[in-house]
Amino acid sequence: MDFIDILKDIMIDYNLNQSQLANKIGLKQSQISEWLKGKSKPGYDNLKAICLALDISADRLLGIDDK
Repeated sequence: MDFIDILKDIMIDYNLNQSQLANKIGLKQSQISEWLKGKSKPGYDNLKAICLALDISADRLLGIDDK
């Protein structure tokens, strides 16, 4: 599973749209859109922010953990 699919699944699990996720991690909605379109990928700080904001493991976000 690639990052786009993982992020979409997480957003569905947490019932978040792009704007809500962006607000939780301090970004603009357009940045989330870029990730979901595959035009860019988040760096370390943004990956960490997602994990902390949603209380999920980095393994899940990176596709290492299937949960």
